[in-house]
Amino acid sequence: MSTTIAGKTVLITGANRGIGKALVEEALRRGAQRVYAGTRQPFTHPNERVTPLTLDVTDAGQIERAVETVESLDILINNAGIALYDDLSDRAVLEAHLDVNLYGSYGVTQAFLPLLTRSGGAIVNNVSTMAMAPFPVTPSYAISKAAAFNLTQSLRALLASRGVRVHAVLTGPTDTDMTRSLDIPKASPGSVARAIFDGMENEEEDIFPDPMSQTIAESWRGSVAKALEHEYAAFVQAEPVAS
Repeated sequence: MSTTIAGKTVLITGANRGIGKALVEEALRRGAQRVYAGTRQPFTHPNERVTPLTLDVTDAGQIERAVETVESLDILINNAGIALYDDLSDRAVLEAHLDVNLYGSYGVTQAFLPLLTRSGGAIVNNVSTMAMAPFPVTPSYAISKAAAFNLTQSLRALLASRGVRVHAVLTGPTDTDMTRSLDIPKASPGSVARAIFDGMENEEEDIFPDPMSQTIAESWRGSVAKALEHEYAAFVQAEPVAS
């Protein structure tokens, strides 16, 4: 089944800026009934269909309180992330990236999975083209995104029998705080947000939402690695997954 946005309830983490903020606006434009905007800092929005959630994805207590607030959920978008320049000399920097970009998405997904199972919903993990090849000045970020991509592929196979669809967004350079200092072509957050929802509605497992990432989309979809993902997934998709 495809995932239309109209009339649905959507939760977006990292919703106060960049791609997350654009996703909130695009969800509203497409007729979402309720948009939960998860942010670490206090957040307000003029549209009454937006419900702010204090949600640091590394804070188990905040995740638990968010679950208590959200009555139903159709689409979870794990967008919150951090990106720091480093050279892998400091383990703490790597751990910080994993805490947010991997374990944060994992923790939020597990917490909201009962609601998504009930609705036959969808999970969208905003990873990065760096999941496929690291940018040498942000290796910790790339490592965390590669792990998040593998998590996404694993969840896709494991949750298929529950009727929960799982999408990966392989984003290229986008005009956000992370890339502001880089003199390279960048997509706008708004165009990326539109492409993400288009990809969901077009039933794309892996969404390439910008001009740079689209240059690798066809080769990825026809790759040995993608074929192997489907081959491995067949081992579990025929069997029910225990609750």
